[in-house]
Amino acid sequence: MLEEAEITNVQNPTLVKSRREQICEAALELFLEKGFAATTIRDICARSGVNQASIYDYIANKNDILRRLLNDLWFRQDVVSLPEVLTDKSVPLEDAFARYFRETWRTKRKGTLLVYRSVPHMLEEDRRAMRARDIALIAALAEELRKRSGRDVDDAQLKVLANVLIFLTAFGPMRDWLVKDVPEETVVQTVAAGAAAMARHLLNDHGEAAAVDKG
Repeated sequence: MLEEAEITNVQNPTLVKSRREQICEAALELFLEKGFAATTIRDICARSGVNQASIYDYIANKNDILRRLLNDLWFRQDVVSLPEVLTDKSVPLEDAFARYFRETWRTKRKGTLLVYRSVPHMLEEDRRAMRARDIALIAALAEELRKRSGRDVDDAQLKVLANVLIFLTAFGPMRDWLVKDVPEETVVQTVAAGAAAMARHLLNDHGEAAAVDKG
């Protein structure tokens, strides 16, 4: 989680929560429409309806808003991770990947778009936190893939494979504008089949070992 500013100007917690939600919802719309850099506090006030004279009673600055949005949309704890999905070796790879892509694309769609559009403008400490999270996720996924393969696999290859699989979580949100006429489940199943084929190719030593799905 990214560190959020502690602001105690307003003592009514219900009002603080309501105003912050107002501000963050408006900011998210603007960040996705115009980009983080092009959006001003004045823009956010106009969209949210929160007076510019009082907005700093609820948020510290634009970066604080971005942190709160990322904590809510990107670091959310109610979305299963790919390493967790792969722990059940009785589930075929296609089904495991399909479940992960389906859930991630539906619940973290705006968060994914926000991350990819705002990373260049994040504060250095926030970029470090995001990088640390990704490194930990890649390591966990690489280890789960190793366990699933039942054989030794080159660490560098596992790292690349884990990177690609995680990157595919951005496919749905980032390519919406090109696949908007394709049913969502068709996209999910197609990407999952490709991810499974790629994983088997590496983990099964080009398909010559026992089926990965059986562990």
